[in-house]
Amino acid sequence: MFEKLAGTRDAYGETLVELGRVNKNIVVLDADLSPSTRTILFAQEFPERFFDVGVAEANLISMAAGLASAGKIAFASTFSVFGVEKGLNQFKQSVAYPNLNVKLVTTHGGISVGEDGSSHFCIEDIAVMRALPNVTVIIPADAAETRAATRAIAEKFGPVYMRLSRPKTPLIYAEGYRFQGEELKFEIGKSITLREGKDVTIIATGVMVAESLLAAQELAKRGIQAEVINFHTIKPLDKEAILRAASSTAAIVTAEEHNVLGGLGGAVAEVLVEENPVPMVRVGINDTYAESGSWRELFAKYGLTSSDIVKAAEKVLERKGR
Repeated sequence: MFEKLAGTRDAYGETLVELGRVNKNIVVLDADLSPSTRTILFAQEFPERFFDVGVAEANLISMAAGLASAGKIAFASTFSVFGVEKGLNQFKQSVAYPNLNVKLVTTHGGISVGEDGSSHFCIEDIAVMRALPNVTVIIPADAAETRAATRAIAEKFGPVYMRLSRPKTPLIYAEGYRFQGEELKFEIGKSITLREGKDVTIIATGVMVAESLLAAQELAKRGIQAEVINFHTIKPLDKEAILRAASSTAAIVTAEEHNVLGGLGGAVAEVLVEENPVPMVRVGINDTYAESGSWRELFAKYGLTSSDIVKAAEKVLERKGR
């Protein structure tokens, strides 16, 4: 189904350069990982607007806050595990609370970091960041969407957390952010329905969007029509799309490369339990630490494949009484 792979972090780095050429207020900071986060591309073209703070993530956030308070659009990047776990207090106190224009864009999210192992995995960042007032949380599905998302967050005033991946992942969208020939517009807080279906709705984010589309193909072979919705924005959450799905299919599966506790699944469940409770199953990492290995092997072991989504859909349909 997916013929091409591309890196979300590569798309981010390239788009930063494009934005930097037209907006001199954009500054970029990194914590000694610019070759990996791909902010090195910005550093090479705009060295006077790039700041490498070294292995000092708390200082990364504090400096970004200072630059934002002086009117700059500050992009700060590092690995997800370092940006969230080592820079959280500074992000909360110096960025989120005063509502400053800082974009914390991290790479190497989830367990697709692979061989780097548990010390570099980050499966709690969605839960942490969506709990902070004023913070927008975004996880693009592929490289094309990353380009669109990077442009959108540069235009939006206020704190943003955006999580990207390490490996090259399937391209869902065509160049120019098109899907099945249709040109799309990236809107923060608005999901995108990629496949219609009347039996069950799969709500996915990040790399799990591709897995969900594969799952929908397999379900169709079994006579089950699955709707697939890409929730690139976790906060603000597209509540209308969730409630519309609850009314139309009355069966929800969520899919995310994150702990099942507190992430996309938790956010969707909060909406459903208050507004329209329907059967729901969460696909994600089942509250455990993962081992080192190739990301595909890890996805298989920890239940993040299209097959796992198929099983979840069949389970939720049993509860629905199909």
